Amino acid sequence: MSTTGRDRVAFGVDLGRCNPRLWHDVTQAADELGYESVWLPEHLIFPETISTSPAPDDPHVHVSPTTPLFDAFVMLASLAAATRQIRVGTNVYNIGLRHPFITARAAATLDIVTAGRLDLGIGVSWLEPEWDAVGLDFSTRGKRADEILAICRRLWTEPVVSHAGTHFQFDAVVFEPKPRQQPLPVHVGGDSRAALRRVVTAGQGWIGMIHDPASFARSVDVLHELAEAAGVDAGALQRTALVANPDERTVDEWHRAGATRLIVAPWSRSNDAVAGLEHFARSVGGLQPSGER
Repeated sequence: MSTTGRDRVAFGVDLGRCNPRLWHDVTQAADELGYESVWLPEHLIFPETISTSPAPDDPHVHVSPTTPLFDAFVMLASLAAATRQIRVGTNVYNIGLRHPFITARAAATLDIVTAGRLDLGIGVSWLEPEWDAVGLDFSTRGKRADEILAICRRLWTEPVVSHAGTHFQFDAVVFEPKPRQQPLPVHVGGDSRAALRRVVTAGQGWIGMIHDPASFARSVDVLHELAEAAGVDAGALQRTALVANPDERTVDEWHRAGATRLIVAPWSRSNDAVAGLEHFARSVGGLQPSGER
C-alpha cells in the first residue's frame, strides 16, 4: 500500500469492543506495539430497557442495559498507570449529565496523573432515559454541553472564574491545579452539523461515530466549511473515525476521506484481542513499538 495513509493516520484501540477483564492486557499490548491511544466508552446509568440506538438508521446497532459501566476517569487512570506512552481517551464522555466542576476536576486530575496523556472525547448523548434518571431535560443537552465546555475551558486556564449562564451560575472560584496539557485536547463526538460546529468553536478534534469513508469525507468538507467561516485552521483539527477492523486498503481509503486517526478493534472475540492487535500491527505497519520510540 501507499505509505501516505499508514504514516499519517494514528491508530487507537476501541476498548468498548472488548471484555473489561482484558482491558489491562489489551492496553499494555497496544502500548508495547506502538498504538497511539486507547478509548473507553462512557455512560452514567442505563435504564432497565433501552429502546433507542446510537445509530437510529441501523436497527442492528443495539446496546444492552446489562453492559458493564465504569467510571471512565478512574479506569483510564488505572490503565495509564500500567503503561508508558500510550494516550487514553473517552469515546465519548456524556458531558451534559454532570456539573462542569465535576468534569473539569476529573479531567484535570487524569491529565496530571497520566503526565499529559488524556484525550477528552465528549458527546451530547443519544439516550434520553439516562437524562430522565438524573432529572435533566434531554432537549437542553446541546446548549448545556456548550455552556459546560466554555466553563471547563475557563477553569482549566484562568486564575479566577465566575459565571452567570442559562444552566449554571456561580460566584468567583479558584480552580487548581490546571491540566498539564494546554490546551487539554477535547474531541467532540457526533455526526450532526451542530456537533461539527462544536468542534470548531470548542474542540481540538472530531470523532465521527457512524460513518463509511464517503460519508466521513462529506462531514470533513462541512467541518472545513465551518472552520473557514469561523477563522479556524481546519488542518489543525484531528479527525477520528471508528473502524473496527480495517485492512491496508481501507486504511488508505479512510486517510483519503480525511481521517487522521482510526479507532480499531481488529478481533472478533475478546480472547483474541491481543493477537489481533499484533496481527494488525504487522499487516498495516507504521506503528512504532514503545521500545523504539
